[in-house]
Amino acid sequence: MKAKLIFKKYKNSFSVYVENLEQLSVEEIKKIQNFVSDRKGFFDFETYTFSIQKRLEFDEFVFIVKHSAIEAIFIEQKIQTKKSKRVEFGKYKGMLYSELPDNYLVWLNSNYCGKDREIISAELKSRNLFSG
Repeated sequence: MKAKLIFKKYKNSFSVYVENLEQLSVEEIKKIQNFVSDRKGFFDFETYTFSIQKRLEFDEFVFIVKHSAIEAIFIEQKIQTKKSKRVEFGKYKGMLYSELPDNYLVWLNSNYCGKDREIISAELKSRNLFSG
């Protein structure tokens, strides 16, 4: 079975949602995991999303995946950037919460206890990533 990869491009980053992760074989999942780790990326198995430490456009992403051992179907999901508050800390300082990668928002939700918790929760809900 081919992995169904949904590419989301933000202003300074991107994330990829593996829509059919649960239907993939262990071997196919390992290929994706190796692809991500070889590029110093992060795979969040709770949200089925990954990102790698490189800014890529959709066409570039498709090209590098096609030249790996991964068989996939590619979908580009356009993100409508809405005005939101800017992050005041950390490696994404200055970016809008609406521009943050999915995996970082999920990480913030589990690890951040500051004043912007409601903004983080609302952004997770708007992306259908809220787990509780």
